[in-house]
Amino acid sequence: MAYIGNYPAETQTVDLKWQSVKTASFTAVAGEGYWINTTSGAVTVTLPSSANAGDTIEFSDYARTWGTNKIIIDSNGLNYQGDPDTSTVEYNTNGQSLRIVYSGATQGWIPTSDDDVTDAPVIPPYSADFLVIAGGGGGSGGVYATGGGGGGAGGYRNSYSTESSGGGGSSETSLTFNTGTVYTITVGAGGTGSYNSATSGSNSSISGSDITTITSTGGGYGGGAGNSADSGGSGGGGAYSTNTGGSGTANQGFDGGDSGNIRTAGGGGGASAVGSDSTSTNGGNGGNGLASSITGSSVTRAGGGGGGSIDYATTTTAGTGGTGGGGNGGKSDSNGENAVSSTAGTVNTGSGGGGATGNGDHTAPTESGSNGGSGVVILRMPTASYSGTTTGSPTVSTSGSDTILTFTASGSYTG
Repeated sequence: MAYIGNYPAETQTVDLKWQSVKTASFTAVAGEGYWINTTSGAVTVTLPSSANAGDTIEFSDYARTWGTNKIIIDSNGLNYQGDPDTSTVEYNTNGQSLRIVYSGATQGWIPTSDDDVTDAPVIPPYSADFLVIAGGGGGSGGVYATGGGGGGAGGYRNSYSTESSGGGGSSETSLTFNTGTVYTITVGAGGTGSYNSATSGSNSSISGSDITTITSTGGGYGGGAGNSADSGGSGGGGAYSTNTGGSGTANQGFDGGDSGNIRTAGGGGGASAVGSDSTSTNGGNGGNGLASSITGSSVTRAGGGGGGSIDYATTTTAGTGGTGGGGNGGKSDSNGENAVSSTAGTVNTGSGGGGATGNGDHTAPTESGSNGGSGVVILRMPTASYSGTTTGSPTVSTSGSDTILTFTASGSYTG
C-alpha cells in the first residue's frame, strides 16, 4: 500500500504496477493490474494462495470481449466475498473493470470497484464531396505585331451531386473520410503572365493515408514570344498563325484555341468549353467555366483567358475571358501603343489570365500577359460527422444538414 500524506483511510490510494496484456490463464500477484484480452477464449485468473489485509489487484477488459469470452476467478483456497473457494466466480460484461482488496480470512477478497465502462462513441467513416480546381495558366505577350495566347483554366474535378467535372467528365465518386485521419489540402497558385516566359498554374489536391489522392492539373500557359501554348488542366491559347492551342486533361478541362492569324491569338480552354480559335480580326475568347452548387448556391469557376490582338493593317478585337473568371485579352493599336491591357484570371476560381500583344513599330514596349487565378478546394460533408479540426483557416459554412469547408489557401482537415 502507498499512502498519500496522513489522510484518513478512506482517502488512501494504492499504486498498482500494470502488466503487459494477458491473453491466457495466469496467476495474479498483489499490487499489480492486468489488462485481460479474451478475444481468443475465456481466461482463468488464479489469485495468490496467501494474502494480507489491504492487498489489492485490478483487472480490466482490454478488448471489450468479456461478454463473449468471460474471465473466471480462482480464489486459490481463500474466501471470495465470504464464499469458500468451492464457489465459481466469473465476470462477463464487455468493458468491465474490477478492483479487489483482501479484507481478511472471514470475507476474503472483496471487490471495491466492479463497473463496466461505456464504449466511447466512434464516428463511423463518412462521405465527403469535393470540388478541386487547380491554378489557371498565365497569359502570354506577343512578339512585335502579334498577339499572345490566353491562359487555360486549372483542372476542374467535382463529386457533388450529379454535377459535371471539367472537360465533359461526369461527376466523380465522393471521398470516404475516417475519424482521426489528417487530409492535406493543397491549393494551387495561378501561373505568371509574361511577355516571353509565362508559366502554367500549379496543381490543387486532396491527399490522405486512406484515400486515393485527388489531383487537378494546373492550367496551361498561353503561347507567345518564344513559347508554344502549354497543355494542362485546360490548354493555353495558341499564338502566331501556325501555333495550335495546348491540350486539356481528360475529365478536367478543354483544349485551348488555335491561332488563325499572326496578329491574333487563341483563347485558353475552360472547364466547360474549348477556347475559341482566333481569326484575322478577333482574338479567341476563353472557354467558359462550369457552375457548381457545392457551397449551397451556384457559382461558375474555371474560365479560360482571352487571346490578345493588335491593330496592324487591320482593326482587331481582343478575346474576352470565359465565364467563371477568365481574364480578358489585351490589344494595341497600329503604332504598337497599348490601347487595352489584358486582365488577370479571378483569384480562387482557377481561371486563365488574358493574353496581351506585341508592339507594332518594334520600338514600343511589349505588353506582358496577365496572371492566372489561384485555385480552390471545397469539401462538403454531413454536419453530424464534421470534426471541426482544420488548419489553413478555411471558410466554414453550412447548407441544410451539411458543413462546407472552402480552402482558398493550403491547409488540412482531420476527419
